[in-house]
Amino acid sequence: MAASRRRRKTAESVRAPTATTRPASRRVLYLPLALTLALLVMALLPRVQANPRLAWSFWGASGALALWLVALFLRLGVRAVGRSLESVLRPQHYLQATVQLAVFAYWGWYWRPVYDFAVLLAAQLVFAYVFDMLLTWSRREKYVLGFGPFPIIFSINLFLWFRDDWFYLQFLMIGIGFLGKEFVRWHRDGRKVHIFNPSAFALGLFSLVLITTGATDLTWGQEIASTLTLAPMIYLYLFLLGLIVMYFFSVTLVVAAAAVMLFALSSLSASLTGVPYFLDSDIPAAVFLGLHLLITDPSTSPRTPVGKLLFGALYGAGVFGLYTLLGAAGAPTFYDKLLAVPLLNLSVRGIDGLVRVTQANPALARWRVEWVPLRTNLAHMAAWIVF
Repeated sequence: MAASRRRRKTAESVRAPTATTRPASRRVLYLPLALTLALLVMALLPRVQANPRLAWSFWGASGALALWLVALFLRLGVRAVGRSLESVLRPQHYLQATVQLAVFAYWGWYWRPVYDFAVLLAAQLVFAYVFDMLLTWSRREKYVLGFGPFPIIFSINLFLWFRDDWFYLQFLMIGIGFLGKEFVRWHRDGRKVHIFNPSAFALGLFSLVLITTGATDLTWGQEIASTLTLAPMIYLYLFLLGLIVMYFFSVTLVVAAAAVMLFALSSLSASLTGVPYFLDSDIPAAVFLGLHLLITDPSTSPRTPVGKLLFGALYGAGVFGLYTLLGAAGAPTFYDKLLAVPLLNLSVRGIDGLVRVTQANPALARWRVEWVPLRTNLAHMAAWIVF
């Protein structure tokens, strides 16, 4: 009993955010000013200066942020109001970011362009913080400072980079992601929350544009999807990292359902046609990465066990179907894992509603135990490990 209580307290302490609030003042705008100057200085680094168009992307992004900052400062001065800053460290942000960074570190050891991209990744983080601050303070008084931008930026860059000549589109993609988080909202469980996983929203939207315009060559998307397997035992590595996310955020059912659905469908296809459905394995490495680190955002996925199972299974079926559709259309098939997530985010309220209806129906009540035979996340994880 005592050991059980200690484990519960430890888990609760990991999940509980810590907060510090600063009073309202226009002086908090010095923080985005300093970060904007830092982004401007980063444009002078050799990695950026090696490509004039890349340097202009940095200068353009810095200039746009500076103009926005000046406009906000003047508006607040006219209204004689300030803005406040609250520091909140949420475990779902820094733990996810740590896992994502571990993927970059291992993958980059075997495909060096990842390490070469580190400066540009850092620049995106700086841009994201400033953009998020200015967007928030343009609409309300308080900004919550934490690790929130880290998993968004890391998630985007695990799947799609623009080449140096077109890097301004990377900054634009980040801005679109934060705009979607701020403006595309609905009411769920009595609260107004964002509909889409911010990184998945940006990735899905830009994937559609790139497919429509035939501009995939502007990105490293195909190389990213195909070079993960250069790292030895990448599946085992991703599997072990995924266990960390599963343990702390109880997303095991989502991952497992998606993997089982994909494995079943690809195996069925191979048995019927005599040829593998996917070229390299039943579940490509980039899709396996998406299972663990793209669809597991707890804020934009169902919360009930049955809902998580449906959500994961639909993702697996969606990736399977999109792979065929993209191939038939002559489009790069690596977009399959990116296009499915926003569609699933839109289905979350419907899934939650379906679960509530079935649970409230006496005729279906007897099926509940059969739907969810394993009642704890640790049991779910044990089943996933065995599978």
